[in-house]
This record gives sequence, structure tokens and C-alpha cells, in this order.
Amino acid sequence: MTAAGEVLLEARGISKAFPGIKALDRVDLTLRRGCLTALLGENGAGKSTLMNIVAGVFPPDEGDLRIAGQSVRFANPREAQQHGIAMIFQELNLVPGLSVAENIFLGREPLNRVGLIDYAAMNRKAREWLDRLDLDVPATTPVGRLRVGQQQVVEIAKALAGEARILIMDEPTSAITEHEIEVLFQRIAGLKRQGVAIVYITHKLEELARIGDDVAVMRDGRMIGSAPLSDLSHADIVRMMVGRDLSELYQKSSSATVDEVLRVDHLTLKHPERPGDFLVDDVSFRVRRGEVLGIFGLMGAGRTELLECLFGLHGRTCSGEVTVAGQPAVLRSAADAIACGLGLAPEDRMRDGLVLSMSVAANASLASLNRAERCGLLSRRAEREHVQGYLERFRVKTPSLGQRIRNLSGGNQQKVILAKWLATGPKVLLLDEPTRGIDINAKKEIYAVVDELTSDGLAVVVVSSELPEILAVSDRILVLCEGRRTAEFTRTEATEENIMHAALPRKPASRC
Repeated sequence: MTAAGEVLLEARGISKAFPGIKALDRVDLTLRRGCLTALLGENGAGKSTLMNIVAGVFPPDEGDLRIAGQSVRFANPREAQQHGIAMIFQELNLVPGLSVAENIFLGREPLNRVGLIDYAAMNRKAREWLDRLDLDVPATTPVGRLRVGQQQVVEIAKALAGEARILIMDEPTSAITEHEIEVLFQRIAGLKRQGVAIVYITHKLEELARIGDDVAVMRDGRMIGSAPLSDLSHADIVRMMVGRDLSELYQKSSSATVDEVLRVDHLTLKHPERPGDFLVDDVSFRVRRGEVLGIFGLMGAGRTELLECLFGLHGRTCSGEVTVAGQPAVLRSAADAIACGLGLAPEDRMRDGLVLSMSVAANASLASLNRAERCGLLSRRAEREHVQGYLERFRVKTPSLGQRIRNLSGGNQQKVILAKWLATGPKVLLLDEPTRGIDINAKKEIYAVVDELTSDGLAVVVVSSELPEILAVSDRILVLCEGRRTAEFTRTEATEENIMHAALPRKPASRC
């Protein structure tokens, strides 16, 4: 057995190309036993491609992988798993119709004496892993019923239950709560003590001080450099990632007018499983032309549900009054919302925002197909002409508009979603976690375009779980807690402390 800190995995000269894209160009990476290597870089830098090769998802075109000094080559993920490699994917890789336990042990289910799946044992073992990660859901719950953050914890349990020697985590904290992050970091510390080598892909650089040992930075498919974390400053890492100094992420201009575009009064959404409880509880607010209204809240605060109500996704189960540009809006479906001038970029872009098998142009035109029709038929030429300007405005990096969107980086996929809604000519743009899993420079580009849009008079509502982001982009900030509006701050009034104070649940006052 190798000693702590000794080399466990080496990737040497790894190259990979896809149609029109050189994803990796002679990349080297070394992982040490009992150490966490932070793999950093902008979206499209090649991080996930490199890790997919290590995890056996697809083979390299060139190069060599070595585990404990032995050359290996994987035909599929199962072979990588047999060598002790597990990967937690950024975009969830679960089967919605199967239970939590079935997902955790998929492909390695415990069997009874007659060779059938031992469901009692599987549920018991799954319960043990859920308890370790402090996720209080029954092991028999279908995964499709869980929220995104809960599903991500199931992904983590699935990887840890495989007793990996090499564990790859691709943005594992992008959709989980602060409490879940704390539990995860404790598990990471335990895995390092057991000698597991960990690769940790993240855009949250502040996390690294607690868990990181080494840093490897990629850019444009190449490995720019690697070093112990203690040898690099935050500015050093950012400069390596983007190839230049970013003295400030974003400079917001104020474009808000006095004209009210969106009025929401007494919006309420009942909880589907708890009588007398509410996901959104009597929330009212206003948004003006050229304004960015930020909405902040902790997990379960009702942020996403509020936007879903505005976009007609809860049909007749929510109540309240909504007015768009002075006209009452009846929002019983997404089609109603689009017709009223609303657009929604959803939290889970892969599940709700994109059709992965379709092209960039087809995805960008989905919400405004009527503008690409000619004589009642869809014209591909008209479709491209309709969306090309919007895609260029967001600086989407793609070899062509015919490229399948699944081949784009996460940041470019998100830009296509924003271009899709801009193509509808909206009055109000609803953005739910618009920069989740997106690198520093892509965030900067999206913020800049949102600033341009508000300068043109568009009203924007942004939901984010990142306080620095909310403070950076918002003219006003609405705080939710347990479905209720608890505070509202202007840009000058808002601080991290008073926003968080308003977002934290309070125990009811005791009665004498």
C-alpha cells in the first residue's frame, strides 16, 4: 500500500477531440493518496472531459493513464469502478423512477441466497449512507420526487457507497445547502484520512481553504499549471484561469425607472403534501423597467416555487394577482406566461431548459418558433436568422448553430437558454440560479449582458443562493424564509449580514 501523499493516479499526454472542438491537448495530471486536488478552469476548459476519461465514460485519443504505477485503459465506467474510481457528476446522473436506495446501489445491488435483490438489506445500507450525509428522506422515496439539492446528496451517497480509491467530484456543492456542504466537507476529511485521492471541480474558490491540498488549473483544453494550494493566492488562481487580471468581477450600472412592469400581490402556493402549510405564503412585490430585483433565501425558502408560479407551472394550485405592463395576467400555463411577456431560465438547465439531442439553433428558437415559420412550416434558414443575433450577443462559443447542445460547456448552454428567452422579446426575464456551475469569466459575461438588457428597459428577477452575486447584480433585494417575505433592501441598504439575518428561520416566541 502506498503511503499518504504518494502518487496514486497519473494522466500523461491526454488528448481528446470532438467534431469541431479540440477538448484536450496533451494534458498531464497527478493525484496523490489522501490529498484533494482542486481542478479549476473556466467552462469549456476541458475539466469535465478529462475527468470523464479518468472515469471511463469515453477513451482518450492519445495519452496514458496509470494507477499505482500500472497502465490502465477503460472501455466503460464499470471498468473504472472496478479499479476504485467513482465520479459525482455536475449534472445529476440518477434514474427518477427508481428509489433513493436503488439509485445508490444501481448495478451493485445486494443479493439474497437465491440470487434476487435483497431490498431489505439495500434499503438498510442506503439508510446508513443517508444518515452519514444527514439527508432525512426515506430510502424508498422515488428520486424524481426530491428537489435538486436532495438529489445531489443522493449522488454523493452513490459515489461514497462504492468505496472508491479515487473520487471525482464535479461541482458537488452547486445545489446543496450550507448544512449539507458542512456534512460533505466532514466526509471529505474522513476520506482523505482513509487515503482516498479526490479530484474536486469547483468555481467556489472560497471552499478550497478548508478542503484543498493541491491546485491544477486548465484553460482552453490545456493544463496551465499545478501547485500546492498554499503556494497560490486567490489572484494567482483567477489569473491562471482566465489568462488575465480580473480586478473586479462586475460593475453594475443603474437603469431602473419609475415605470412598473411587474406587480405581484398575495401570491400563495399551498404545500402539496402538508395541509395548512405553504411553499409560497402571501408574497407581494413590484419590479420596474430597467430594474434587477434579486430574490434570496435558503433551501426551502420558496424561491424557485415563486418563479414557477409566475411562469404558470403550478396552474390552478397557486393564487394571487399578477399584473404585467399594466395588464392583469392569468397564468395557467407556460404558454400563458410567454404570451404575457415572461421568460424563465430554470434552475436545472439540463432537465428543464434544454433538449440535449437538438441543435444550438433549435434550442434557441424553441420559445419563439412562430418567428421561424414560413407558410406554416418551420424554416431552418429563418430559424438560424432569427436566433443568430441573440446567440452572438451572449457570445456563445459553438462550432456551428447545428452543433448538438449536449456538446457545449455548461456556461455556453446557459447562454443559449438566455438567448432563447431574449428571442421572445420579453418584458420580464426570470432567472433562477443563472450562474450555477459557471466559471468566473462566463459569469462576468452574463452579468454584462443582463446589464445591457436592463439598460434597454427589460425588467429582470434574479434568484440566487450566492450572496455576493445577489449583492452584485441587484437594484433591490427581496428576502424569503419558509415561503414568506421577511425583508426588502435597496442596493445601498443591503449587506451580507442583514440579508442572512432575514433569511434565517426564527423559532416562535414562547408563551407564558
